[in-house]
Order: sequence, then C-alpha cells, then structure tokens
Amino acid sequence: MLDRVHHIAIICSDYSRSKHFYADILGFKIVREVYREERRSFKLDLQVGDRYQLELFSFPNPPARPSSPEACGLRHIAFEVDDVQDTVRRLRDRGVEIEPVRVDEATNKPFTFFQDPDNLPIEIYEKSKSVSPARGKERGPLNR
Repeated sequence: MLDRVHHIAIICSDYSRSKHFYADILGFKIVREVYREERRSFKLDLQVGDRYQLELFSFPNPPARPSSPEACGLRHIAFEVDDVQDTVRRLRDRGVEIEPVRVDEATNKPFTFFQDPDNLPIEIYEKSKSVSPARGKERGPLNR
C-alpha cells in the first residue's frame, strides 16, 4: 500500500536563510525553485540522496513551530550518514551548533541532533558499516 516516503515539506520563516542552510550548509542539491505569486510563497525542491526530496516553503508570517517542550506532530527529521563524527566535524566547520554525540541503546549506533534556522530538530544517524558489494557506498550531501 505505502511503499516509501516521497518527500518531506518544511515551512520556513526566512526563505533566504533556510535556502542557504539546506543547500549551502547541508549540501542538498537544488532541483527546482519557483515563486508562487498567488500565495506569495517560494517552493524549493531539494534532492536528498538518490531517492528522496525535501520541499522548502515560505509563506507570509507562518506561526512558530513549538519544539520545546515537544508538541504533538512531527518530532524531527533524521538523515543517515556514513560517519557521525566526521559529519559533526564538517557541520561544525560550517558553523552549525550540534548536541553531544550519543549512542542508541537499541542499535549501538551513534547519533546526534542539531537544528535548522527555525529550530526544527534534525538528527544524523550512522548507518550500518556493512555495504553490499554490488551497490558500493552511497554518498549523500551530508557525507561529502
């Protein structure tokens, strides 16, 4: 019935700042950018790996999203990376503040969180070290 996630849509308060964060800091490839005059809204499509897409929207005066204390609804988005410590170093070099790395008690894999410009929590989670010989290692924007 439902095969996989198609896209994740994010509404931002400052389009230019968020576009810079997702495209330049995190390294997601811009697929398409449109301004929708009737809505006074930008829509930016960003490629995540070879399968997924983020949609970044701007709207005039969107209400703030409560992140702390946690509220009902979307809790966070998470991205898989080859090496959490290396990704943390790269993001810190780009000025991103990151929480201390923790280890998931259930999987024994490292992970951590940081926030986008509107305080949306973003997790990076280390993928399995086993790689299929036929496919090789996939390299996403956060792994470059």
